Amino acid sequence: MARRLAAYRRRVRSRLETAFAGEHTPQQVARSFAVGVFITALPTFGVGVLAFGVIAALFESVSKLALVASVVVLNPVAKWGVYAASFWLGVRILGPPEVTVSTISFTAAPEVVARLLVGNLIIAVILTVAGYAFAFRVIREMHDRDLGVAELVVGE
Repeated sequence: MARRLAAYRRRVRSRLETAFAGEHTPQQVARSFAVGVFITALPTFGVGVLAFGVIAALFESVSKLALVASVVVLNPVAKWGVYAASFWLGVRILGPPEVTVSTISFTAAPEVVARLLVGNLIIAVILTVAGYAFAFRVIREMHDRDLGVAELVVGE
């Protein structure tokens, strides 16, 4: 388990270093990372990759590497936690779905999906703001100190 965490940390650090060392301004990279976090946090079921391609093709100011770096942060394993938290938050806001063991069917799906989407949208916005703030801070410090991301993120 410790080896997996260390490998994951190295992979995230490497992708962030590559993304943040590009030719874009700190605001552009942070904005690109934040957009990537938002799209990745949503339950897009693979359409997010298409959205990344469309955004990268339409907007020259987008850092493609920062978009990809966001996928490393919210990888498929982490997304299950986001989905669970989203449903929990949706239930807190909209109340529990009117589903019992005897009424479980596809007719109950809209109530469950509504709670998931409401919670997920709120969490995606929070993660987007946090992602922008984190990326902007790291990039600014990296530029100001001429450091690599590894030194800033993990204190190495």
